[in-house]
Amino acid sequence: MIDDEPAASRIANADPLMAATGIDALLALQSVDDPLLARKKAIRRGTTLLDTLEAMKADLLLGQVSEGRLNHLMAVISSARERNLPEVDGLLDDIELRARVELAKFGRYPGP
Repeated sequence: MIDDEPAASRIANADPLMAATGIDALLALQSVDDPLLARKKAIRRGTTLLDTLEAMKADLLLGQVSEGRLNHLMAVISSARERNLPEVDGLLDDIELRARVELAKFGRYPGP
């Protein structure tokens, strides 16, 4: 038996639910974090934080810490937080407090 209905009409009559289900599946797959990718991101954030702290140490040895460096540190800290590692978050809280104290010396009082 030959189908007399044109292809365009068959596509127009296709079940939209099947198309939506396929898209939902693709979106669900995209939202799943790859453990390897998450680990790479965490390593990159940690390296950035350590590099920033190293630069601050050099500034301290020279006797001055720039406000720009402190602002950069605050930005790095906010992106480095891992909600599933409370020990690391506690350490970041300590570093952030010290950075806030130093910013206060510049007359800046960054909010939480």
